[in-house]
Formats: sequence, structure tokens, C-alpha cells
Amino acid sequence: MRRRYRFNRLEFAGSLGDLGTLLPLAIGMIIINGLSPSGLFLSVGVFFIFSGCYYGVTSPVQPMKVIGAYAIATGITASQIAASGVLIAFFLLVLGGTGAIRVLGRWIPKSVVRGVQISTGTLLMAQGVRFMAGSSQFQVLQKAAEPYLTVQNLGPVPIGLVIGIVGGALTLLLLANRRFPAGLVVVLGGLVLGLILGTYEGFKDLRVGLYLPDILPFGIPSAADFTFALLVLVLPQIPMTVGNAVIANADLSLEYFPEGSKKVTCEALCITMSLANFLSFLVGGMPLCHGAGGLAAHYRFGARTAGSNLMIGVIFLFLAIFLGDHALALLYLLPMSVLGILLIFAGSQLALTIIDMKERKDLFVTLVMLGITLASNLAVGFAVGIAIAYALKWEKLKV
Repeated sequence: MRRRYRFNRLEFAGSLGDLGTLLPLAIGMIIINGLSPSGLFLSVGVFFIFSGCYYGVTSPVQPMKVIGAYAIATGITASQIAASGVLIAFFLLVLGGTGAIRVLGRWIPKSVVRGVQISTGTLLMAQGVRFMAGSSQFQVLQKAAEPYLTVQNLGPVPIGLVIGIVGGALTLLLLANRRFPAGLVVVLGGLVLGLILGTYEGFKDLRVGLYLPDILPFGIPSAADFTFALLVLVLPQIPMTVGNAVIANADLSLEYFPEGSKKVTCEALCITMSLANFLSFLVGGMPLCHGAGGLAAHYRFGARTAGSNLMIGVIFLFLAIFLGDHALALLYLLPMSVLGILLIFAGSQLALTIIDMKERKDLFVTLVMLGITLASNLAVGFAVGIAIAYALKWEKLKV
């Protein structure tokens, strides 16, 4: 029990490590697409706690990025997002329940798994830089580099860059520090800065009470919603979910926790994600997944046991149950550039997994996948990577 669950400042710091991925998409989908804050935070909190208790090791919870990014960019309806979540849930349940994902796992070469990891890591780092520069999609839509700070520049320099540079240097100094964990110091420092310079958006309506999310707050999606969700959201999301949230995540968990991750199988990951998305559909939350990037983030900032899952899960449950739709007021205090710092270090940790690639052909596959992902998306890079990896098994092809 002591090995499965530890509750200390390192675990707490690690539990905060993936907020840079989770919060921007969550806040964006609440503000732009009208998702239920209480339902979203409740499903995230339950998923964190359930995953930690079942797997017995640190287990990440992330938004489905293809769906989330498209939803924020186009302003699609909450009902269409709900339809995509329940369709994904059925797909993952079939994939995990029938064992089909095990066949896929054996079929996908290790070089392709590493390609998914370096591609995802690079995307996370790029997004982190955008948060610091104020050029992310969310910041552009809000027409401010730091939408919830009263100060946008220090002289000619954007304040996000100043926060990012100072916070990044502090993170480098404290990454190996057990007394003052880097993730905890950076996040708490960001909250203090938000208290000093924040706009206090939503604080006038902040009320502590008992808030339970509505069941099916957007009703049952229409046939048109399901058709749109399948073609535009679900089909592009599936390759990334299979590659990053299932196969790459299981591989990385085994690398980090060789003795403790026996339950972290491809089948189990599919089924727990399926259950999470059924819950999210019922309470009006966002489509959820695991993810290698999230695992790398939690691990990099100190998480080593399932205790980290329980701590962050309880925080989200508190936000959902006692603050409800007003919980966003507290999250607005955290500057976007602080989330960018977390993303950069999480992405670098994930990208470094390619160091075990020794063969030229394997490295070629991972680098081609990276290039294609940056030019298009991870789903295309994943498909092309598989094709190239199998083609290079022919001895006459050289790189």
C-alpha cells in the first residue's frame, strides 16, 4: 500500500505536471463550446481517482486533443462534442473488450511508438512556446497574451515571455530538488502572481455550495450530430488515441514502472477510457483519454505512485462539487505562460524516449513521422510511419 500510494510534496508537484495540457482545452471548451464546468471537472476528477486506484501507478488524464482543438477553433455545439465522446466510448469498448487492440499492439513496430512519442512531445513543446509568446489559439481568440492578468507588457517585452523565462530557469534549477519540487514551486508561484496581477474574473459570482452536475445537460444528440461527430471528430481522433493514449502510453508506463504497471495493458487502457467517456457524456464534460505526454509530465515533475492521481482527482472533485460553474474563477489565476513552462518540460521528457533507438532505419521512421506530424497531424504521421517501418524491413532498402 505504501508503494502504491504516497502523499507528499513530490507526488503533489507531479500531479500538477500536466495542467498545461488539460486546463487550456478545458477552459476553451467551456467558454467557446458551452460545456458544463461542473460536469467537466467531475468527470476529470473521477477519471483521475479511478485510474489511480485501478492501475496502482501514476496514470494520466487528458482531453482528446484532435476533438478539443477542432471544437475550439470552429465553435461547434456542445451536443456535437457529446456525440463524439459517446462514439469514441463505444469504439474503445469494442477495441478493448474484444482484444483487437492487442493485435494492433503487436503489429505496430517500436520505431512507430517512438515516433508517436517524439511527435507528441514536440507538439507539446511548441504549444508551450506559444503560450509564453501569447500566440496560442485560445489567447488569439481572447485577444490577449495573458487574458486574466491586468499587465500585458513590461516595457516592450510581453509579460508572458518574462514569466516563461524566469519560470523556466527556476524549473531547471529545481527539477532534481526534493525539498522544493519544481512543478509545485512554478504552479504556486503562478497562482501568487495571479493574485497580485489578476483581473479576478468571475470572483464576484464565486459562491461555495453544493453543486451536482445535470444528467445529459444538452439532451440526446441528434442523428445529424452523430454523423458530423463521426466524420469530422471521431475518425481523425482514433489514430492518435490508439497510437498515443493506448500503445505509447502502455509502453512508457512499463518503462517508468516495470514492476507496478502490470495492469496497464492496451485492453485495460481502452476500457477505462471508454468508461470515462460514457461518464463525461452523461454529465456534459469533454472527451477524455490517457496519454504518453501526460504520463511523461507527471513523472518529470515528481509523481511516482497513484497517490498523485488521488490528490489531483480530489482537487477537481472539489472544484466540481463545491464551486460548480464558478470554479473557473480560481483557474483564471494561473497565467498561460506558467502552463507553457509545464508543457515544454513535459514535452521534452516525452521526446527523449527516442534515445534507445540505435538503428538508422528506426531513427529514420521516427524522424519522418515527426516531420509529417508537424506538416499535417499525428494521425497521418502514424499511418505513414507504419507503412515506412514495414517497407524498411526489406533489406534492399537503405537509409
